[in-house]
Amino acid sequence: MDISIIVPSFNERESLPELCSWIDRVMSAHKFSYEVIVVDDGSTDGTWDEVKNISKINPNVHGISFRRNYGKSAALYCGFEKAQGEVVFTMDADLQDSPDELPEMYRMIVEEDYDIVSGWKEKRKDNALTKNLPSKLYNATARCITGIKLHDMNCGLKAYKKEVIKSIEVYGEMHRYIPYLAKNAGYTRITEKKVFHQKRKYGKSKFGIERFINGFLDLMSLWFLSTFSKKPMHFFGYSGLAMFIIGFIMAVWIIAEKLILQSNGEAYRAVTDQPLFYLSLLAVILGVMLFLSGLIGEMISRSSKERNKYNIKSEL
Repeated sequence: MDISIIVPSFNERESLPELCSWIDRVMSAHKFSYEVIVVDDGSTDGTWDEVKNISKINPNVHGISFRRNYGKSAALYCGFEKAQGEVVFTMDADLQDSPDELPEMYRMIVEEDYDIVSGWKEKRKDNALTKNLPSKLYNATARCITGIKLHDMNCGLKAYKKEVIKSIEVYGEMHRYIPYLAKNAGYTRITEKKVFHQKRKYGKSKFGIERFINGFLDLMSLWFLSTFSKKPMHFFGYSGLAMFIIGFIMAVWIIAEKLILQSNGEAYRAVTDQPLFYLSLLAVILGVMLFLSGLIGEMISRSSKERNKYNIKSEL
């Protein structure tokens, strides 16, 4: 099979018939063998009934229905597990992503050998204040931390080699950072393509401004885990050791200064009367705690089943 298209859907009953029909026209025109996997994420508007009706008309349309709303990452995870196409696409169900972009993105994966092609909605049809500006700030931060030069990390329209989506695990709300997950798994040929962005035709957006705050927190969590999950002592040990040394030097300095002044018969303050002394004790205690946290982290990491899991590219 050439193409699998994963469509997470939450209360998008009105847009699904038009989307699936549009996809079918594009796939037929380019003679692609394909499947559409609609993942109903606990919808309450009859989305699943609509998916069943569409699948009766078009046998290429399949579906997964959740008992409740689990979120986009869960929908993509289950869709990725079921996908059989050599190139796997993700796109939103709200008709803001155009299926006409799929053939060119497919060509970039197959002919130019990219691992991921991410859509870039250069000219967005969203509200500039609530969507565009926060999106630009969010993407600038993501580029800085991940090192992946994508203008629109969170674009729902993406194309992947099949081996990429079978090698990563999407969980929590990490769907925003699949390119970063792929990069950490060794898939570094990542590029982007400018795509046409349409206004939402039916319903309303399911995401608010809080997604940018959550996205930043998820990014920091993912960066930390990808960098230190197998070597926690490198973070906690170094930072704990640095804090311990700083606190120890401060304490020694205060005590030595008091002893020198006392021996010379000069006026001096008692060590315990100086706030800096208590700050130095706090630094020493925190340093020891951080060091012990790193040690515990190392013990957990060494007993993890994932400690020797590596992505092997090829063997002879």
